Amino acid sequence: MGDQTLARRALGALDGQLIGAMLERGRQVSVPGGAELLSEGAYVKELPIVLDGLVRVYIGHEEKELLLYYIQPAESCVMSFSAVLGRSPSRINAVTERETRLLLLPESEVRGWLRDHPSFAELMFRLYHERYEDMLHTVEQVAFGDLPTRLVEHLERLMAVNGTEWLDIRHSRLAQELGSAREVITRTLRKLERDGRLEVGPMGMRVRR
Repeated sequence: MGDQTLARRALGALDGQLIGAMLERGRQVSVPGGAELLSEGAYVKELPIVLDGLVRVYIGHEEKELLLYYIQPAESCVMSFSAVLGRSPSRINAVTERETRLLLLPESEVRGWLRDHPSFAELMFRLYHERYEDMLHTVEQVAFGDLPTRLVEHLERLMAVNGTEWLDIRHSRLAQELGSAREVITRTLRKLERDGRLEVGPMGMRVRR
């Protein structure tokens, strides 16, 4: 699929004039999986829109992380959007989960597009609402939820965003993303398997529905 076709498909909810301007003034880049797109403290000069692939957004301290949300095709990063509008440093980290195609929109254009194109404002406000709900749920789970429930929900989320039934993922990675210890995650996974909530096989693990 050509770059223009891919971009127009991902941006289909926006008005045609705006899509043309974005393709003309933005730039498309392909980034391999595992690449750091943004780190805490950095200034955001371009607003990313994911055309294809997947981006993980999180906050971190030392070796621990707290997942905030994923950015999927046709979505942007609302925390980057906030940093662009406020001309403030980023408070999040963003990493590609797999090879990802991005459309990077220059800061100098974003404000005008937001003012002049209601479809762009509607997109960003919708994403703000969705990501706010994601982050509020994360805070509730961390503050009040038990680890087995958090772990099951995290695995279900990974299955959904990756479009796969089985997950091949290291226990250390799960511990990092949930802000726990690997040994604790391993014990919890074994308990979930014993309780029939998790199935483990040659292809990895999956949540039983």
